[in-house]
Amino acid sequence: MIRATVVRALLLAAAFAAALTPVTCLGVDSNQLPTRATKELPPALLALLRQKKMPKHSPILLRIFKEEAELEVWKQDTSGHFELLKIFPICRWSGDLGPKLHQGDRQAPEGFYTVTPDLMNPNSNYYLAINTGFPNSFDKANNRNGSLLMIHGDCSSMGCYAMTDEQIGEIYALARDSLLGRPSFQVQAYPFRLTPANLARHRTHPQLAFWKMLKIGNDHFETTHLEPKVDVCDGRYVFDAQAAPNSPNPLAFNPTGKCPAFVVNPKIARQALEKQRADEAEYAQLLEDDVPTASIYSGLDGGMNEVFLARFPVRVTLAQVLPYASYLPQLPPIPWINDDGSLTSKWFGTCFEYCEVTIGW
Repeated sequence: MIRATVVRALLLAAAFAAALTPVTCLGVDSNQLPTRATKELPPALLALLRQKKMPKHSPILLRIFKEEAELEVWKQDTSGHFELLKIFPICRWSGDLGPKLHQGDRQAPEGFYTVTPDLMNPNSNYYLAINTGFPNSFDKANNRNGSLLMIHGDCSSMGCYAMTDEQIGEIYALARDSLLGRPSFQVQAYPFRLTPANLARHRTHPQLAFWKMLKIGNDHFETTHLEPKVDVCDGRYVFDAQAAPNSPNPLAFNPTGKCPAFVVNPKIARQALEKQRADEAEYAQLLEDDVPTASIYSGLDGGMNEVFLARFPVRVTLAQVLPYASYLPQLPPIPWINDDGSLTSKWFGTCFEYCEVTIGW
């Protein structure tokens, strides 16, 4: 036990030292970038781009679903619409269903985020990292706080969406190529796929109204395959807003102020409204049928896609904490045998999953 305590202290010291190491982001001289950040897409993925008629440097859009533990990469094809390129199973996410509220709550963010080149970290301690941009203007308007919420490698998370190193290598390369001559790309993070069935299952959850607001943007995207324009006013998301015909002034949105008079792009609104009406009818029928509700809190600290359960069983077993816990579980360290035959504690490598504590994202 004493040895384990000493090892943990040494690892903490190393982590703190890493936090003080300057971070070099995507905008630096490419000659200084590590090989993993400049690696070309694998041949199979390049072939898939050609098959789907998606230019290598066309825009991308990421969609994340916690409950399903999946990250989708959508990419613009030659028609100008976004189509699904690839689904990546998420190796680890932490917290529970619901948005991030406070620093240290272990929640992974939910909402609409904008990733700019300076949020790409080629020198991450977690192989490669993409900062989601949390908190955005909506989060700030609703007094939500936290920092360094990432999509990264190492299958280790505390408020982040963690992939394997191989996965984040592909995602990072797709993001890097899409940012060539372009200011940003969009990330849409959801608690689950916002279907009537899933919303009915979670109808007793305190975040239901928030999720229904996210569904508006989700529906705009799913019906048009165009990136929704996102604004914030009066502490809420507004999607694809434009000035009313003959309006003398351009729209100006204040995240905490009253929303200006606006209309939703009619072409988008028409398609989204059809979907909304069909979904509402299905939702009403599910309520009438009294479908079972899901537990508000899972009792687990996050989850991972089932394809990783056999590969990383310890990370799930030791993830059982109270919902929205701001602490880590007090469990004994796990002894591992190093390659040199020495016994040490690899607690940090399997259970202590840091994102928010600024140890070199």
